[in-house]
Amino acid sequence: MADLEAILDDLDAESADLDALVAPLPAGQWQRPTPAEGWTIAHQIAHLTWTDDKALLATRHPDEFGAELTRAIEGGEDYVDAGAHEVAETTPPAELLRRWREGRTALREALAAVPAGQKLPWYGPPMSVASMATARLMETWAHGQDVADALAVVRTPAPRLWHVARIGVRTRDFAYLVRDRTPPGAEFRVELTAPDGDVWTFGPSDAADRVTGSAIDFCLLATQRRHRDDTDLHATPGAEEWLRIAQAFAGPPGGGRAPGGFATDAPPAAGDAPPAGPKE
Repeated sequence: MADLEAILDDLDAESADLDALVAPLPAGQWQRPTPAEGWTIAHQIAHLTWTDDKALLATRHPDEFGAELTRAIEGGEDYVDAGAHEVAETTPPAELLRRWREGRTALREALAAVPAGQKLPWYGPPMSVASMATARLMETWAHGQDVADALAVVRTPAPRLWHVARIGVRTRDFAYLVRDRTPPGAEFRVELTAPDGDVWTFGPSDAADRVTGSAIDFCLLATQRRHRDDTDLHATPGAEEWLRIAQAFAGPPGGGRAPGGFATDAPPAAGDAPPAGPKE
């Protein structure tokens, strides 16, 4: 069984790392563009704020989430992006930072109070509390990468990156289905070199197809923050197709990042035009 408190602690740590990047910024720097086309730093924090609010609704008032699903269906594929834009464009940076902090604190408290075994409604299938917390961690890490790239900051990966890697592996079939493709019938073996030098393994050891390489590159790829060609990952032919479409986040197929934008895994220099990419 997943250790919910440990996951929530990791989520807090990931949020704190991103908070440390944005809190010192002058108000004008919140309008700095990030690698997600049309999204500023304010949009990235607004997206996390908006999504935390929806997760809090699902956690505290699950019976009311049906109306939220109706709004999402009526809003179409742009529903989530529209929410982030509205928050970013109507909330001053200081207020946005305060709102994000208060929202993530409230969400942690709410998730910790959910009875064991209870599922939470969401935009896809219902989720366990641990899965919801892990998804929030993944999103915080991914959107934090956009902020770090915008600020030309190279982040030091932490062991909690394992959560992101695990989601990247577990969403393999989703990446196929969302593109109207048939997922492979057999599991893949994934072996990733962790930040501390250990090896994280997923899938059967005797799998015919496998992926190997650095955990950070796999997570950057699965969250579509780097192009496949800009990673050190190695894959058998059967697994290579997956790496070209990998998508750890929910929603329609992401466009990914342009190749070469981060070829050396160094962030773009200040003032460089960021490559187009997905928001989610």
